[in-house]
Amino acid sequence: MICVGVVVYPGFQLLTLAVVSVFEYANMSLDKPLYTHDVLSEHGGPVASSCGVEVGTKAFGSARYDTVLVVGDTVVTEGSPALLAFLRKSARRSRRIGAACTGAFNLAQAGLLDGKRATTHWAHVGKMKRNHPQVKLEEDSIFVQDGSFWTSAGATACIDLGLALVEEDCGADVAKFVAKRMVVYHRRMGGQSQHSAMLELTPRTDRIQRALAYAKSHLVNELSVEELAEAANLSPRQFGRVFREETGQTPAKAIERLRTEAARLMIESQHLPIETVAKDTGFGDPDRMRRAFLRAYGQPPQVIRRANRRQGSEA
Repeated sequence: MICVGVVVYPGFQLLTLAVVSVFEYANMSLDKPLYTHDVLSEHGGPVASSCGVEVGTKAFGSARYDTVLVVGDTVVTEGSPALLAFLRKSARRSRRIGAACTGAFNLAQAGLLDGKRATTHWAHVGKMKRNHPQVKLEEDSIFVQDGSFWTSAGATACIDLGLALVEEDCGADVAKFVAKRMVVYHRRMGGQSQHSAMLELTPRTDRIQRALAYAKSHLVNELSVEELAEAANLSPRQFGRVFREETGQTPAKAIERLRTEAARLMIESQHLPIETVAKDTGFGDPDRMRRAFLRAYGQPPQVIRRANRRQGSEA
């Protein structure tokens, strides 16, 4: 059996406890259950999350766990001396130790991430850099593995972390089954960006939202202003003005961001030639896509692909 200890504390973010469901579904796919888990806290008993929902916990004790995971919070908090001591002990005794979201701060506070690669929620990367400059922060990754230490970005990224752990233990087929049962993407690669162009554009009206949705599903098209305006049921002149008012960007700039995001996902999750990715995402030629990647990420597509492959080989 693989025993997992999931550490919570008062005010933890309930969504990050969803990592437990990954192990639950993994058990469902196997001939006999492989995972057991305990939810742990400093004093044991009911612990309230940030939304007020309480969970029952066991107090820190002498039990050994194969894997210890710390959940996250909506804010960065200082771990109690008992929590940090438990994490240090677990790092010596457990096969692997990890954290979701701001739980990475607890690992850093315990001195466990010194000189190691790690990530955390994008909103708190500045604080991590200031408070723990010795951590090799990969601020835009979904999850990061460095040896026996695993960290993930915020909220639902804990599921990606759990899927990666299951894949390490049981293989890709089991992880794929779990992702399918949980109705999530199988699985976002660790190096995939935490940010979404569609979320950041946030238009106010249905018309511009329709145009963006149309663009995202027709990236291979030219996507001229006239084509987008037709999807929004506006004249080209009206569309250009309204689009900029609602998104703060020109249509051309927004479409480039959507193309770049789609291309990066293809590069990270598939093994297609760069030329094919450029064609399928509407860039047309690799050089045009390369210039867009340099503007968006400061790196060309080939560098991102090599980094993603290197991370996969180290997992």
